[in-house]
Amino acid sequence: MQIPLTKLSAGAIALTVLGGVALSQEVLPPPPPDSSAATQAALYDPQQFPAIRGELERLTLTARGDIDGFILKDGTEVKTAPGLSTQIAFAIKPGDRVTVHGLRAAALPLVRAVSITDETSHKTIADTELIDGPAPRPAPPPRGNPPPAAGPISETSGRARMVLHGAQGEVNGVLLESGTILRFPPDQTAQLISFLQPRQPLVAEGVSLTNAMGTVVEVDQLGPSRDRLVAVGPPSPPMEDRGPAGLRRPPPLPDRAAPPPPPPPVS
Repeated sequence: MQIPLTKLSAGAIALTVLGGVALSQEVLPPPPPDSSAATQAALYDPQQFPAIRGELERLTLTARGDIDGFILKDGTEVKTAPGLSTQIAFAIKPGDRVTVHGLRAAALPLVRAVSITDETSHKTIADTELIDGPAPRPAPPPRGNPPPAAGPISETSGRARMVLHGAQGEVNGVLLESGTILRFPPDQTAQLISFLQPRQPLVAEGVSLTNAMGTVVEVDQLGPSRDRLVAVGPPSPPMEDRGPAGLRRPPPLPDRAAPPPPPPPVS
């Protein structure tokens, strides 16, 4: 027997509707979590680090031409992570007023930046690896690839303005008054430090690179004059390639247990 719709009670209709809603909620899967970088909050707040404010005078470059920091108008050197080079190039420029949150060195006008904010555009660049830990690294390229071709050796001269540092405070370069940056391995500083005084004339030979951010020279020789150049060696080998005394390990000896090669065939 069919029951007319008009004879159904309001309560029965409500139960039917609510049951359908509950059933539909059980059938539909939950939405997937949003894992985009924009929605992931940083584990630590960069604002808790000390703030340093000033006018950006110039960017500093690595020997490859990447941005590794900048210098403020008051001479403070700010170090940034290598992976932030592109972001910095598009976000800030000389003349901008910036606020830097980071760690200030105890005995040097040096700051390790955690975040940088342009005070006009309010754009902020954050070193997420320093805040949240390193991200997974991509697989290294296969060995055996030829190194990039080196450019021609050129000579650069000028007066030293200030020494430049790495993130750990090691001296790894010098800024000339002209704005050119000279870069050399930190372990070569001991033989060069007497030349790296303010207003000291310098002559450098090495591979020069110029881009929109400036000019940098990877130094092969450096000295106070052309007739007093000091050869700058390559960086020390990695620790795994050194022997017990810290020297480079010699090549392995041939395996004496291996059988001798077969004699040549008799013609």
